[in-house]
Amino acid sequence: MWITAHGILTVPMNTSRLGTLALTWLGIFAFRFFLLPVRAPNVEPLLAALMPIGKRAGAWVSVVFAVSSIVVYDAVTSGWGSWTLAAAGAYALVSVLASIYFHFAPSTRMHFVGFGIGATLLYDALTGLTVGPIMFHQSLTAALMGQIPFTLMHLVGAILFALVLSPILDRALAAEPQTASASQPASA
Repeated sequence: MWITAHGILTVPMNTSRLGTLALTWLGIFAFRFFLLPVRAPNVEPLLAALMPIGKRAGAWVSVVFAVSSIVVYDAVTSGWGSWTLAAAGAYALVSVLASIYFHFAPSTRMHFVGFGIGATLLYDALTGLTVGPIMFHQSLTAALMGQIPFTLMHLVGAILFALVLSPILDRALAAEPQTASASQPASA
C-alpha cells in the first residue's frame, strides 16, 4: 500500500523521540488540567502537537497520542461519556489527516496554521454539531449558535499554538541525537 510504503503510518522511533513525545504528552495534560479553572475549554495545545507528531512519528503514534490524551484527561476530570468517544474519534481522524498532509507539506508556520484552521473547523463540526443534537437531543440551530463563539475561541488558540508550539516540537522531533562515535574526532 502506498501509505505504508511512503512512511505515513509509521516512522522509525528512537529513544530521544520517545522522550520528547512523553514530555509533550505530560506537558499538554498538565496545561489542560492545571489551567482548567482559568482557561477556555477549547484553548489547548493538543492539535498543535499532533501536526509535527504526525509528520515526524507517523499516523499510528499521532492517533495513540491524541486518543490517550482525551481518554486520560476525561477520566481525571469529567469522567468518560459519549463525548469522550466523539472527541477521541475526531482527534484520531485529525491525526491521520495531519500525517498525510505533513508527509507532503513542509513544516512551516503557515502550513501549521493553515492545517490548524481546517482541522479545528472539522473537529468542531464533527463534535459540536453532532454530540449535542444526537446525544443530548439539542436542536441543530441551538448547537450551531452555541458552536460559533466556541469555534472562534478554538481557532484563536489553534492559530497561536500552531505559530509557537508546532515549529518548536517539529524541530525537537526532527533532531537526531548524535551517537558517541559521531561526536568523537576520528583517530589518526
